[in-house]
Amino acid sequence: MCFTERLKVCKCFIFGDAQVALLSASHPHRKTSVLKMDEASLSVINEIEDDMMLYVLSDHCFQCLPQLLGIIPARPASGTPTMVGFVVDTQHALTLQLNSTSAHSEQCKVHFHFGEQGNYSLWVKNLNEPSRVNCSMIIDSEPINSYLRESTLHLLSLVIMVFVNYGGGGYWFFRHESWNGKLISFFTSAASMFVFIMGTSVGLSLSGSLRRGVKCTHLLWRIFWRSFQLFLIGVIIINPNYCSGPLSWDSFRIPGVLQRLGFTYLVVAVLDLVETWYSVHDVCLYWPAWVFVIALETIWLCLTFLLEVPGCPTGYLGPGGIGDFGQYQNCTGGAAGYIDRWLLRDNHIYQTPSSRVVYQTMMPFDPEGVLGTINSILMAFLGLQAGKILLHYRDQHRQIITRFLIWGFILGIISAALTKCSRNDGFIPVNKNLWSLSYVTTLSCFAFVALVFFYYSVDVKKWWSGAPFFYPGMNSILVYVGHEVFEEYFPFRWKMANSQSHAEHLAQNLVATSIWVIIAYLLYRKKIFWKI
Repeated sequence: MCFTERLKVCKCFIFGDAQVALLSASHPHRKTSVLKMDEASLSVINEIEDDMMLYVLSDHCFQCLPQLLGIIPARPASGTPTMVGFVVDTQHALTLQLNSTSAHSEQCKVHFHFGEQGNYSLWVKNLNEPSRVNCSMIIDSEPINSYLRESTLHLLSLVIMVFVNYGGGGYWFFRHESWNGKLISFFTSAASMFVFIMGTSVGLSLSGSLRRGVKCTHLLWRIFWRSFQLFLIGVIIINPNYCSGPLSWDSFRIPGVLQRLGFTYLVVAVLDLVETWYSVHDVCLYWPAWVFVIALETIWLCLTFLLEVPGCPTGYLGPGGIGDFGQYQNCTGGAAGYIDRWLLRDNHIYQTPSSRVVYQTMMPFDPEGVLGTINSILMAFLGLQAGKILLHYRDQHRQIITRFLIWGFILGIISAALTKCSRNDGFIPVNKNLWSLSYVTTLSCFAFVALVFFYYSVDVKKWWSGAPFFYPGMNSILVYVGHEVFEEYFPFRWKMANSQSHAEHLAQNLVATSIWVIIAYLLYRKKIFWKI
């Protein structure tokens, strides 16, 4: 009897977002067609006379303990190795650790980044000395070349936001970070960039209205009404899943993207409106609004680092769950999560945060929560400064570009100081879930630098008109609401022949995004604009 027939196993474990199954040894290498996206097949072959426990730890799980995947039985007396198969995650590099069940000690450790739908074997054997264990990783079949380089797609924020919300081709680098982010992908931060751009447009639009003689009281009413409409659309149209039944007060989510945009717009627009004078100086004579924003940021810092959260350390910024060695499982988000759960209650905030993927958190946490909205106001206010620069230095290209670069440099220095140029070891790590201060300064730095590129290309050299990507911006609310409401309907989504194919997901998401660009273009040609 061959050794592949000796072991029949049917057990399952769960690690993060990857389903890990111990395969029947009669099928030691599962075909790649059976594997899902972001998965690879691993066969662990044990040649030593001791049961081994296999643990795994993702590189993106900061201060986490290794999680048990399964047990590989000892080699039988006949000398035939035993083998157990697993499905492992390919999104990030993993550390595999093998411990002896008899000695309860680490025998070997392997750090490896598996390729999608590849087949691998981990051989565990003794060297010349019986007490020494060697682990060798063998590639049985090459992974598929499925990943795009992030630099191949450069779209504007609204178009990117639609594409990412539709799934981004199923690629992991289009998804939000589980918690802290070492490198910020412009793709997954498109909605955040939209906050900055909104602040810029506020300064330009209100200035034009005042020059046309529109009364401040009328503008103030328009600001409040627009903010209320954004909040209402977000709560009633975007958040609910009506396929699950009618809207229920007991469980519907209150925070959301449009709700945050509405409140942020309200604060920043009112701030800009009450400042009835303009100056060539960006900050010096605009100090009352700066004082207000700095006061808001002081409140964020005090609540974040001084508020006592029951059962959690003061100033905790971690994901809870298995992070921080599992000491603070119910502390997801620290003060930010606590305020949302106390103010809005558990049933009215987001139930499946991105931290569940790696950190296995069980607490609800809302990335558009109350405390993070303070920092979204800061980001929109920084965008407002870009609008002021464009207004004060109209057609003075050198002055505009210089000031954009200065702002980008200052914000970049602040980000480097806050983060210590690391993902997890800084004073305030970059974190989209929390909308941390460093997240805002880093993205705003990128935004000012991006403005230099677009301003020089479009306004100075006129190399590009902005088409076709400015068309969705002319009907931004319609495009955003429409893509959310009709997401599950043809032609934006259809039944795929292979739901585990990145190519099919990418084609479907690109088609859906392109349709909205075409719709926006047709509306633009017909001079139809939906504004609130």
